[in-house]
Amino acid sequence: MSDGVSATGDCSSCFGGTESRPASIASTGSIARKVFPFASGKPDAVLSARVLRFLVEAKANARWSLDFVHDQFACGRRFRVLNIVDDVTRECLAAIPDTSISGRRVARELTTLIERRGKPGMIVSDNGTELTSNAILAWSKDHKVEWHYIAPGKPMQNGYVESFNGRMRDELLNESLFFGLDHARSAIAEWADDYNHFRPHSSLGYKTPADFAGTIAATGSNAAQDESFAFPPVAHTAPLGVLKTAGALVAAG
Repeated sequence: MSDGVSATGDCSSCFGGTESRPASIASTGSIARKVFPFASGKPDAVLSARVLRFLVEAKANARWSLDFVHDQFACGRRFRVLNIVDDVTRECLAAIPDTSISGRRVARELTTLIERRGKPGMIVSDNGTELTSNAILAWSKDHKVEWHYIAPGKPMQNGYVESFNGRMRDELLNESLFFGLDHARSAIAEWADDYNHFRPHSSLGYKTPADFAGTIAATGSNAAQDESFAFPPVAHTAPLGVLKTAGALVAAG
């Protein structure tokens, strides 16, 4: 059941809307700072980071990125898609369209994803209302997952999922006319499957995300030592970005 008002998402009753589609988000570089997580009630330590990048091991589930992309049905009614990406393997872990997605819904989807795939080392997102809600702060604490927030108005600090969003918009959303939620769910699921299993990435040694995930699972983070891979043995998070944590928000009240 969706968080929206319609179980099926059929928008035939409101057909005729003509709202314009939003433009895609551009990504550029950024320089800022990093905030260390979970400081046991003490003020978070802040480290200047003009050259520092926060690194993670090149393995699946080392870090996930979350973001929303927005679109509209043929009738003009808005909907959004919650995208979750593995920053190392580039896999689309979830692409969930609905007319309304609350913080509680995001937490439920993450719990379901963990049950299927395992827990991430950390999660990166912007500081939107749903992603800084009490439901998300509680989820992060209960599941002991570090949640890092990029600087406001700096989508380039969450570049992996922003790049994915742009590709989804260019290849699917801008090219499709959706007549309801079921239609959008079906089309997005088909596109995400193609992206994961049939779309080689130059940064992954021209492997698909699914193939690359299998390779590093079999060989460990040394997979990047193979000359056929362009991917480094560590992955950069929120490039040179401001990172605040869910733990910091909880401590601040």
